[in-house]
Amino acid sequence: MIRLLAIIMLVAAFAWPGSAAADELRPAYVELTQTSATNWSLLWKASANSRLGRSGEAVIPENCVLIGQRERRFAATNILTQSELKCTGSLDGQSIGLAGLELSSTDALVRVAPRDAAMQTLRLTPDQPVAKIPSGQDRPQISNVATTYTLLGIEHILEGLDHLLFVLALVLLLKGGWLVAQTVTAFTIAHSLTLVGTTLGYLSLPQQPVEAVIALSIVFLAVEIAKARSGERRLSERFPWVVAFLFGLLHGFGFAGALAEIGLPQDDVPLALLTFNVGVEIGQLLIVASGLALLALIRRISEPGLRPAKLMAAYGIGIISTYWFIERMIA
Repeated sequence: MIRLLAIIMLVAAFAWPGSAAADELRPAYVELTQTSATNWSLLWKASANSRLGRSGEAVIPENCVLIGQRERRFAATNILTQSELKCTGSLDGQSIGLAGLELSSTDALVRVAPRDAAMQTLRLTPDQPVAKIPSGQDRPQISNVATTYTLLGIEHILEGLDHLLFVLALVLLLKGGWLVAQTVTAFTIAHSLTLVGTTLGYLSLPQQPVEAVIALSIVFLAVEIAKARSGERRLSERFPWVVAFLFGLLHGFGFAGALAEIGLPQDDVPLALLTFNVGVEIGQLLIVASGLALLALIRRISEPGLRPAKLMAAYGIGIISTYWFIERMIA
């Protein structure tokens, strides 16, 4: 009974598809820019498929009033809302936020750009949908851009199920924590290259076929796990860094598509890209550590039960990724 329970726990942890779609990363973005001594332009963006995008509203500073009608328009899969504000006095200490964010599961990045002062970056969360614009002496020394995009990178790898299953499959396939960590790092370097190249406009591939091939890469690893035999080394076991690097190049295009949905702060693009990648690497190492701990637990409870548990997890991962491949091919 204990052995069966351990196997079920491992399979559930490795193969459960979750309730969210792969690559579901849709943070909102708010930008408040001063255009004259008293006028400000307010632009905010949210996914058109989210409750926030459909019914959310911007919370404006108390010393500001709307001028004219707001404009709403679609841009890719997002809704952009543009408003003009007339404000009296300084915005220091005033509140800005998004009503409806507390009902969502995403965060929002806020940028406040006065004409004669440094730009400020704030982060909103469902628990804190409104924030105060700090005055000069209260402004944080650590960039909120770095914090926000690091957390977004961690959230993306943990919530983007296709990338998560790819990393878990590497954990199941390879032996030794150090080898897995090195291979995952090669995966990170590769997807960082294509992520940066795509974001900066140097590389481009159609998103739908890329997403389909990403699913196929997970199917490949699931097959490698299922066909692995003691004393025999599969292609992915002989050249794990090469396999991870090549597939990482493809996954980087997927990350770029997700990051395009977020938007990048124009004045902090290098910092945002760097910290997003750092967050992804942290998230991957968390997955690796958790996976290795579970495997060690199964091995300690029942060494003979480890292989069946890996096989069940591999079949689960393979079925899920095959479904994704077919879905993305016919979408």
